[in-house]
Amino acid sequence: MRQIEYASGQVAEETGAQGTHPQRLPIELSHKPRVLLATFGEPQKMLSWSLTKPGFQVASQVAWIEIRDADLPADQDAEEIIVNRIAAAKLTEAITLITSRDVSRHHVAQVAVEDVVATCVNTVGLANAERIGQRFAPPSTPLGTINTLVHISEPLSGGALVEAITIAAQARTTAILDSRVSRSGVAITGTGTDCIVVAAPPGGSVRFAGLHTAIGEAIGAAVYHAMRDGIATWLQDTETMRLAVRVES
Repeated sequence: MRQIEYASGQVAEETGAQGTHPQRLPIELSHKPRVLLATFGEPQKMLSWSLTKPGFQVASQVAWIEIRDADLPADQDAEEIIVNRIAAAKLTEAITLITSRDVSRHHVAQVAVEDVVATCVNTVGLANAERIGQRFAPPSTPLGTINTLVHISEPLSGGALVEAITIAAQARTTAILDSRVSRSGVAITGTGTDCIVVAAPPGGSVRFAGLHTAIGEAIGAAVYHAMRDGIATWLQDTETMRLAVRVES
């Protein structure tokens, strides 16, 4: 039995492999204006394409930084502004994720499969949506983007972290396709500025995290459910903004 726990505390059960009840979150989530911070009790191995700390890293925090268009004057270097903003927030050691999405609109899902627990935290915006292999014109609305952290309870090797990030990307894309959100009449598969962080305890003894494994199942389910909720919330929030995004019937 696979069990899924949401940020609301409700637990839904799905038929599948025998699993344990989802445990407490492995992170402490804190929110202040325009910053969402996930703090681990000890440093974790991480892999991402974060703007400021990409690749394999060891870190104790992942931060979502809310930066709006007005924060990025056209005559100034955007990356320098972002780096200075991170330094001002004293988060230079964190893996940072940049978005114009309201970071208070974040979502959490936790899934246990057998002895593996995967925990996903994300923010979801789709205004700068794209379809794989096909670029659209730049949007005139705030970007939002999709920023995802998924933590796995097992110590993954470097190769398994790479495999884990591909599973998270598959789950993200599947949730988007299942939502049937389109742009200019074309089904989207992501945004132009998505980022994923996968994290696991130090050690690295577990070599595989693919779709045939409990780890892969837990990652996929956690990311999918957090994405599903994030998309639904974003659609509700943007309905009043009259964005040029529609849901196909």
